[in-house]
Amino acid sequence: MTRQIFFDTETTGLDADKGDRIIEIGCLEMVDRRLSGNSLHLYLNPERSIHPDAVKVHGLTDKFLADKPKFAEVADQLLGFLRGAELIIHNAAFDVAFVNAELARLRRGAIADVVDRITDSLSMARELFPGKTNTLDALCRRLEVDNSNRTLHGALLDAGLLAEVYIRMTRGQDSLVIEPQEGGAARLEAAAIDLSSFDLPVVAPSEGELAAHQLALDELDRACAGKTIWRKFEPVA
Repeated sequence: MTRQIFFDTETTGLDADKGDRIIEIGCLEMVDRRLSGNSLHLYLNPERSIHPDAVKVHGLTDKFLADKPKFAEVADQLLGFLRGAELIIHNAAFDVAFVNAELARLRRGAIADVVDRITDSLSMARELFPGKTNTLDALCRRLEVDNSNRTLHGALLDAGLLAEVYIRMTRGQDSLVIEPQEGGAARLEAAAIDLSSFDLPVVAPSEGELAAHQLALDELDRACAGKTIWRKFEPVA
């Protein structure tokens, strides 16, 4: 069983080393490349004021967070949820620095001590799409993930978008998985059809269609780091 947690935070500012704190945590669980329905969403009282520029990004205010729990009160809950999983984070260095700073205040070690490993989806995207903008919004547009509800950043919303982006970056095809039948393995049955009774026309592609097809092949070639095999064979006449 492969257990992955898509993880995101919102913070009071940009620098954990200068005392900025976590104010929101979003975690979404995926098991064997399927969302399990388990999630963890926390708002936190950072015990300090939020930078006005940060409020413009996530919309969370000092007043809203005043009655929320402190990180120390939810640390066990968070670590228990993350324990043993692969943590997938977009720009992992940022979020990991903030979580580690919070844990250091509690003398609880580092997040890497708890999870199986940490995967940076931003590094993955830069490898797949070199020279392009690879923010989460840019990847949603490129990979056709609907992010129309993302008017402000939100940790759980962003974790969900990241899960969809990750599946598409790794060429997942969850919608094509066949559910196993009760009491046995999955089976797909179809009636036999005699195709000889059909007169099927052959429509040659236009130059524009050929060019679009070539672009699609190039994109696939980049996505798997040149490991495609179709260009090793001559076209069949």
